[in-house]
Amino acid sequence: MTLPIALYERSVRSLSALVPDAFLLLVARLGIAGVFFMSGRTKVDGVIHITDATYELFRTEYALPLIPPDIAAVAATWSEHVFSILLVLGLFTRVSALALFTMTLTIEVFVYPDAWPTHLSWAAILLPLMFRGGGAWSADNWLRKRESFGV
Repeated sequence: MTLPIALYERSVRSLSALVPDAFLLLVARLGIAGVFFMSGRTKVDGVIHITDATYELFRTEYALPLIPPDIAAVAATWSEHVFSILLVLGLFTRVSALALFTMTLTIEVFVYPDAWPTHLSWAAILLPLMFRGGGAWSADNWLRKRESFGV
């Protein structure tokens, strides 16, 4: 291996060792949870009272082919809140990421097909969470450790 490539490889290994996967997965969880939670907050007033405007939005702009608009409005609003909170906690991370990934695909296919760059960036964050889980700094990991110790 030539000297510049060897130096580069050594530098990459050293820098990678400074940032644990647990940190990267935590940042992913918090980042994507923020996107979906804030979207959910636009659909409610108060704690979680779904607004009339939200129902109207699902009857018009967000209309889906197989799901009635009132059901879609409730499902989307609750999903954005619940799955975001679960991601922040790192609890049921894979299921939560899968649910939000499915929502992202639904939005891409049926609502905003031209917004694929945004949806692709969401998918890029959700996919590692689906396949790697919440990481060492998650409630999932804490529960797994408790179970393995028979607590």
